[in-house]
Amino acid sequence: MSFKDKRRLGWLLQQFQLKPGKPDIFSGLRSLLILGVPIGVGIITGQGATSAIATMGAWFVGMVNVEGTYRQKATALAAATIGITVVFLIASLASGHLWLTIPVTFLVIFIAALASLYGNVAGSVGLVTSIMFVIALAKFASFSNLSTLIQQCALCLAGGIWTTVLSSVLWIVHPDAPVKEVVARCYDSLSKFVDLARERALNPEDVQEWTQRFVQTQDIVTQDLTFARSVWTAMWTRQRGANLRGNYFLVLIEDANQILNSVVALSELLAIASTNQLYLQLQTEIELAMEQLIIAVQMLSQAITKEKKLVHLGDLDRTVEALEHQRLVIRAQLFNENANIPTKKYAELLNLNKITISLTNLAQQIHTEAEIIADFQQGKQRPITRNISLPTPPNNSTIIDTLGNNFTFDSVLFRHALRLALITTFAQFLASVLQIPRGYWITLTALFALKPNFGGTSETTVQRVIGTIFGGIIAIAVLLLVNNHLAIALCFLLFVFTAMSVRSLSYSIFTILLTPAIILLLNLINAGDWKIGILRIVDSLVGGVLALLGSYLLFPRWEREQLPAQLEKTIRANLAYFQQVIANYLHPQRSASTDSVNTLRHQAALENANASAAAQRLFSEPRHVQGEIEPVMTLMLYIRGFFGSVTTLGEHMREFSGEYQFTELNRLTDTIIQVLENLADALQQRQPPQQLPALDSYLEVIQSQIQQLHTARLSEIATNPNILTSPTLQAVREQTPLSIELERIVNEVKVIHCVIARMQN
Repeated sequence: MSFKDKRRLGWLLQQFQLKPGKPDIFSGLRSLLILGVPIGVGIITGQGATSAIATMGAWFVGMVNVEGTYRQKATALAAATIGITVVFLIASLASGHLWLTIPVTFLVIFIAALASLYGNVAGSVGLVTSIMFVIALAKFASFSNLSTLIQQCALCLAGGIWTTVLSSVLWIVHPDAPVKEVVARCYDSLSKFVDLARERALNPEDVQEWTQRFVQTQDIVTQDLTFARSVWTAMWTRQRGANLRGNYFLVLIEDANQILNSVVALSELLAIASTNQLYLQLQTEIELAMEQLIIAVQMLSQAITKEKKLVHLGDLDRTVEALEHQRLVIRAQLFNENANIPTKKYAELLNLNKITISLTNLAQQIHTEAEIIADFQQGKQRPITRNISLPTPPNNSTIIDTLGNNFTFDSVLFRHALRLALITTFAQFLASVLQIPRGYWITLTALFALKPNFGGTSETTVQRVIGTIFGGIIAIAVLLLVNNHLAIALCFLLFVFTAMSVRSLSYSIFTILLTPAIILLLNLINAGDWKIGILRIVDSLVGGVLALLGSYLLFPRWEREQLPAQLEKTIRANLAYFQQVIANYLHPQRSASTDSVNTLRHQAALENANASAAAQRLFSEPRHVQGEIEPVMTLMLYIRGFFGSVTTLGEHMREFSGEYQFTELNRLTDTIIQVLENLADALQQRQPPQQLPALDSYLEVIQSQIQQLHTARLSEIATNPNILTSPTLQAVREQTPLSIELERIVNEVKVIHCVIARMQN
C-alpha cells in the first residue's frame, strides 16, 4: 500500500484486490477434509448440532496461522487444541451466571491476548482460543450434568486432534519441506524485486511512486530472508550441525541475500545513469538483460520447489553478451567521433561500464545458483568454496521473563491485551443485558477488528464490516433459495474451500466468503432463516464501532509519539553499516569480513522496514494526531536512498584495491558519521540537531581529484588509444563510483538533517 491518504476511494477499492500469486488450493482442500468429516459424521448419525462442537474445534485449530518447521507447527496445533478445549470447559462452568461470565471473559481474553508477546504463531493460537471461548459461551456451553460436559469437551478435543493428525500426514515423508518452501519464496519475491529494478531502467514517470513500491518489495525480500534463516535455524541448529541438505539450503539463502545486495546497487546505478543522454543508447539492451534475469530467478524458485535436476535460464547469456557488445560499440563511436571527449561524457561511459559489469556478475551468480541446485538434485557433492556462517539461534527469554518485562503500560502488547479484554467484556455484557439475538457476533467482530494500533484497527474494521455486509447478503440469498440441509452443508463446504484458498491473497474477500460459511453452519446447528444474515450484518457494524472507539479512547499510544525512537534506531543501524563499509575503503588491507558487513546491512534493512511500517501506521491514524506527513515521507525516502548508496559502495568494494585514495575521504566520512550521530542523539533527546558542518568543502576537493583522474586518462587514451591497462585506468574505475556515491550520500545526509531539524522544531 502506498503512502497516499487511505481515506480515498482508491484505497477502499484496493482492499478488495487480490495480491499477486495463486490461490492456495491445497489449503482449501485441507479445510474441506477437516470440516467435511465431522459434518458428515453428524449428518449420518443425526447428531448435527452435537457434531458442531467437533467441527468448530477442528476448524479453529486449522485456522492457526503456522509457518516454520513441522515441529513448530505441531507444537502450535497441539497448543491450540488444548487451549480451545480448556476455554470450552471454562465457558461451560461460567455460563448462565452473568456475575461470573463477565470477569471470566475479561481474564480469558486478557490472558489469550498476552500470547502475542511470544510471537505471531502464539498470537494466532491466542486468537482462535478467544474465538472458541466467545462462541462456546453463547452457543454450546451449559453445565447441565457432568457427563454431558465431559462429552462436549471430548468432542472439542477430538476435533482439534483430527486437524493436527491430518496436518501431520506428510511431515515424516518430507521433513525439510518447510525450509524448501521458504527458500523458494525468497527467490520468488527476489524476482519481483528485480522486476521493479527493471522498471527503473525504463525511466518511470512517477519516480516517487516507483520508489515506494521498490522499497516495499525490498522489505518483503528482507523479511522473507529473515524468516528463511529462522526456519533453517529451528531445523538444524538443534542438531550438532547441518547435513548436506541443510548446507545446500543455507547456501541458497545466503546467495539470495547477495543477489539482493547486487540488485540494490544496480538500481542505484540505473538511477544515476537514467538522466544521461549516453544511457539511452544502451537502454534497450539493459532492459532485455533484466527481463531475462527476472525469468532466470523465477526458474530458480521453481527448480527449488519442484526439485528439478536441470535449470533452464532462458536467453540470459545471450542478452548479457548483446549488452556488452553494444557497450563496446558505443565506446568506439564516442572515441572515433570526438578527438577531445568531455569528461562528463567519459563519466557517463564509465557508469555504463559499471552497469554492464553488475549485470554480468548477476548473470554469473544466477548460473552458480543453477549449478548448485542441479548438483544437489543429482546427488553430487559440491564443496562450499566460500565462508558461510551458521545462523545463531535467538537467545529467547523464559516465559516468565518475557511476561515480566512486558507487564507494564510501556508495552504496546500489554496495553492492547488490556484494551481487547475491556472491549470484548463490554460487548459481552451489552449483548447479555440487552438480550441481543446472536449478540456474540458483536463480541467476535470487536475481537477480530481490534489491533494494537489505530491504523490496523480501522483497516481491519473496514475490511471486516464491508466483507460481512456482502457476505451476509450472499448468505441471505442462499438461505432463501436452498432449503435442503444436505445442500446447505455442501454450500458451506464450498464457501470454506474458496475462502481458505484466497485467504493469503485478500483478507477482505476471505471475509466475504467466510461470513456466509459461518451463517450456513449456524443454520445447520440450529434451524434458522435468512434473518440470521441481517443480524450478522447489524452486529458486525456494532462490533466494528466498539473496536474503533476502544482503539481511539482506551490507552492510545499514537505513532507520532513513538516514531522518533524508531527513527533513532534506524539512523544508528544505517550509521553502523556506513561506518563498516567506509572502514573497508580506508583500510582495505584489514577490511572486515563479508559476514560482518552482511550482518550490519541486514540489521539496517530490518530497521528501515520497521521505520516504514511505523510511518505507514502514522498515516492510518486520525488527521488531528498525525501532524505533518510530508516531512516523514521525505525522511523515509532519503534514509532508503542513503542505505542504497552505502550498499552500492559495499558492492563496489569487491573491485577496490586501495592503491589510490582521495585525500579528503577520511575527513569527509568522519564528518558524515558525526552528523548522523548527532541526528540520532537529537531524536533521542527530542531536541533540534546541531548546525550542519560544511560537507561540500570536502566533497569539492574529491570532485576536483576525480576530474584530474578523468583528464589524465583521456590524455592517456589520446596518446596511446590501444592501451588497455594502466594505474590511471585502475584509479578511474575504482574512484569514479566512489566519488558519485559520496556525492549522493552528502546530498542525502543534508536532506535528512534538514527534515529532522524541521520535525524537532
